[in-house]
Amino acid sequence: MDTEARHEERDRSSEPPEHTSAGEEDRSRSFVLSEAVSWVPGGRITLTLLVCLAFLVAVSVFVMQPFQIPSSSMESTLRVGDRVLVNKLAYRFGAEPGRGDVVVFDGSGYFGDGDYVKRVVGLGGDHVVCCDSKGKIEVNGQSVNERTLLHAGDAPSDVPFDIKVPDGTLFLLGDHRSDSRDSRDYLGAPGGGFVPVGQVIGKAQWIAWPAGHWHSLSRTDVYARVPAPGGAHG
Repeated sequence: MDTEARHEERDRSSEPPEHTSAGEEDRSRSFVLSEAVSWVPGGRITLTLLVCLAFLVAVSVFVMQPFQIPSSSMESTLRVGDRVLVNKLAYRFGAEPGRGDVVVFDGSGYFGDGDYVKRVVGLGGDHVVCCDSKGKIEVNGQSVNERTLLHAGDAPSDVPFDIKVPDGTLFLLGDHRSDSRDSRDYLGAPGGGFVPVGQVIGKAQWIAWPAGHWHSLSRTDVYARVPAPGGAHG
């Protein structure tokens, strides 16, 4: 029995290896690359440019997309002609917009066809009123001092309202309240001016251009003291 076992072991060791060597794999990859380079007009340079372009397109579609600001509705935070980078992953994997976030959203069926940029003022379940006895917006019973956000000389709103934001939607306002078409303008329309969270494309994260105006659009703490719907005051 021992002799038979040793004989079978010798037979197995004499068989050719099943796996290709690293050198053969490298040569195979090199052959494929050479074929691709020879097939593309312009050779390696063109192929490199195509790969870079594909990478940029993938980033724009799935991760970070640039948008140009076409109007003054978000001044002085965002100016006409600013290019903002929108983080399309900010509200994925369970995260949702927060009060004070500047978001880009698809307004189709709610604001009108096209993409819009506004600031989140109310979340689903919030009770938003304008204005309180001090002339400020009130969210869930908490007065909000928006002075650092609003365009110089603007009031929080020239249009009075007292609304409750439906679950799963957002109440959105521009920082230049006197020159912004936002949720206030659609309060009597179908949808009531509330935009579903699912319509949000992403969070405006940075101003990328012009260079002199570059900075991060981090969430403001103006709304930090606002309690959750039905919660205690901050």
